Amino acid sequence: MSQRQASPKPQAPAASPQEGALVAPVYWDDACRHLSRRDRVMKRLIPRYGSARLQSRGDAFTTLARSIVGQQISVKAAQSVWERFVQLAAGDGPGLAPVQVLAHAPARLREAGLSLRKAEYLLDLSRHFEGGSVHVDQWQRMDDEAIIEELVAIRGIGRWTAEMFLIFHLMRPNVLPLDDVGLLRGVSLNYFSGEPVSRAEARELGEAWAPFRSVATWYIWRSLDPLPVEY
Repeated sequence: MSQRQASPKPQAPAASPQEGALVAPVYWDDACRHLSRRDRVMKRLIPRYGSARLQSRGDAFTTLARSIVGQQISVKAAQSVWERFVQLAAGDGPGLAPVQVLAHAPARLREAGLSLRKAEYLLDLSRHFEGGSVHVDQWQRMDDEAIIEELVAIRGIGRWTAEMFLIFHLMRPNVLPLDDVGLLRGVSLNYFSGEPVSRAEARELGEAWAPFRSVATWYIWRSLDPLPVEY
């Protein structure tokens, strides 16, 4: 790894996307140049994927609801349950709103294929959004840890889910999800010849990626799977 250089200040991400929109971070090209200068592995990885980059779609509530539905089941199964859940809660409407979820009892939500616990988590998420206990309109001005603190107060959302939300919805540039198995595996394969890597070692490596640790993480994920990571 090359000697550290002064870290540029990342540009603010684009405004939060609306349902159906597809938005890429405005800082991405600057981040790629920065990482390629500082890190020999990034210099090799980044050109492999051409113009591909992180993209964000969906509103905040939908993104978090999908994360709950998808916990501990396969991507295919999660998509099937999600489609049934949306049809049950929102019918043929253009989107999913908290008030629509709150109109149903847990037993009714379970008809979409949800466990009782996930149904309760989705209702708690809906209450937080409908009651205004999460400050969606202020998130663009809040720092990462403050947002994480708000999100983990919701049942069914832990730090990892909150960090995925920061990366994939808010497109924050400098998140390093040390609890992510894929990140640790990718660091092991790309930097340590497959030897096991601790969270502390990954954290130390990630210091050289700042202020674009989210971007480096995305490329590490891509090195494990040719398909873009989406959340």
